[in-house]
Amino acid sequence: MSNSYFQFKQFTINQEGCAMKVGTDGCLLGGWFDCSNSRRILDIGCGSGLISIMAAQRCNAHVTGIEIEKNAAQQASANVNACPWSERIEIVNCDILQYSPIEPFDTIVCNPPYFVNSLKCDEQSRTMARHSDTLDCRSFFKKANTLLTGNGKISIVIPTDILEEWKDSAALCGFCPSRVTYIKTTPRKEPKRVLVEFSRTLRCDTITATLVLEDSPGVYSKEAQKILRDFYLKIM
Repeated sequence: MSNSYFQFKQFTINQEGCAMKVGTDGCLLGGWFDCSNSRRILDIGCGSGLISIMAAQRCNAHVTGIEIEKNAAQQASANVNACPWSERIEIVNCDILQYSPIEPFDTIVCNPPYFVNSLKCDEQSRTMARHSDTLDCRSFFKKANTLLTGNGKISIVIPTDILEEWKDSAALCGFCPSRVTYIKTTPRKEPKRVLVEFSRTLRCDTITATLVLEDSPGVYSKEAQKILRDFYLKIM
């Protein structure tokens, strides 16, 4: 059974009201994506509010988290209200496809649903969080196209085996992968996840890298420590 909360260095994520719990994918994405020049950040499918809060810790941007599932949105709001940067974070409970902000965003970050072909679970909220029935990659990029500024960027974390599908859908909407970082849990294992940054251009020079999470069991690599040090209690 997952813990009801996850303690970070500067904030706590309570997650008893969320179908999908804090995981390494979200933590890596929250520490990896480029927020250096962002004034407004959008976290699509924010769940417990983890990435929204990480973003607010890393920069001075205003952050909006969108969450379709009511209980998760309520949990995210509670987590935000208890964190040090609550005045710069807004949680909105709605379907992203129906969302119409007053201003566009400089950066979109998303840990998307991607279990397209897996057996659906009984709990509706968990199904909603894990399946792309409500937000497939084509719909994602079409909507992102309307939400971003002219030079805005999108950062996601997905399984490596669906990377080409996401790249194809991105290209149809005028986005190109500008950074791709494959995640290997250990040096000898094949990467099962990949962090991807998309920029508004049909052609770009893609910076490709590989991130090894652990050099040995329980020992984070220097690259992983660099991403997670400001957040994980166990990394000094």
